[in-house]
Amino acid sequence: MDFETLDLTVTEDGIATVRLANDPVNAIDETMRRELGDALDVLREDRVRVGVFAGTEKVFSVGADVELFEEAREWTTAEFRSNSRVLGRVFEGLETIEKPMVAAIEGTCVGGGLELALACDVRIVSPTAKLGFPEHNIGLLPGLGGCSRFVHLVGPGRAKDMIFTGELIDGERAGDIGLAERVEDDPEASAMEYAETLLSQPPQALGLAKRAVNTARDTDLQTAGLVESLAQSTLIETRDHEEGIEAFREKRDAEFTGE
Repeated sequence: MDFETLDLTVTEDGIATVRLANDPVNAIDETMRRELGDALDVLREDRVRVGVFAGTEKVFSVGADVELFEEAREWTTAEFRSNSRVLGRVFEGLETIEKPMVAAIEGTCVGGGLELALACDVRIVSPTAKLGFPEHNIGLLPGLGGCSRFVHLVGPGRAKDMIFTGELIDGERAGDIGLAERVEDDPEASAMEYAETLLSQPPQALGLAKRAVNTARDTDLQTAGLVESLAQSTLIETRDHEEGIEAFREKRDAEFTGE
């Protein structure tokens, strides 16, 4: 599949890399919105085990192009919401797909770019990366996860503080407040190493663990516990579970197949 604003590759062992390639600042314009949807379809393919999102050394993404908002002034509310749902569905898809999604962040990662990273499961950032939500500069708020997902990572007070002020923080600070899970000098190399370690894990267990954790975040304890229990009852019947037990008894590395 050919893209104008993305470079997408899939290794033989199932690591898909989606590189934002919309020079010069990886703006999420209408073309990229559509192509991110197409990329999501690729990530859903059985051959993909782990997804990695990356940008360049200077910029992950600045989010929506200001020109898009200028054009949006001519849209009706219904048209604006319809266009927003295109990207919203991508973020929801990344969050719910039963595969690990990793964001490797260098340089500037703000607005919709940071919302893309928030939709991933793990964020690996450079110490010097710059992250934040400057939407208030044009009289808006981060409206595709910048409020709703962000608060779960950093808490309501810190989320409101950063959104109110538009403050940009570096990668070290992002790690300190829980916005980034890992801080590394070379985020992309670290993300690929991380993805490779996940290839040795049982795919169904990873996918259902992701779903169980997301459910625990988004709902009450009783519902979350039910999902967790149902996921476990599914996994205990898998061939990978049998393989894990056999490998443990035989003192060897397990070879998981996803069955």
